Amino acid sequence: MSDLDRSFAALADPTRRALIERLAQGEASVQDLARPFSISQPAISRHLKVLEEAGLVQTRIDGTARPRSLNPAAVAELWDWLGRYRALWEAQFQKLDAVLDALPEDDGSAGDAERSQE
Repeated sequence: MSDLDRSFAALADPTRRALIERLAQGEASVQDLARPFSISQPAISRHLKVLEEAGLVQTRIDGTARPRSLNPAAVAELWDWLGRYRALWEAQFQKLDAVLDALPEDDGSAGDAERSQE
């Protein structure tokens, strides 16, 4: 399984996505990360392990503390991959906008004519 596959597999879980959102704000301990969830701290640790194995989260050793943070390189890899598809979608939306702009404007009279025939 590639790093990109592991990253997307890790992000498939809503709890792990919420942990990533929190870590986007800055480094945090497991206790800080577990606080808003109704699951146990060991369960949060298991989610963090999956994120670490995917390379999305890194652990810094600071005495007895083990604060977690996002791994910027792994996040950048995801953005690069998604960015390629974003450009394709934006091009498709621009084509759709051009088609919609070329359509004649509806002045609402078609609906009135249909109603008067009823």
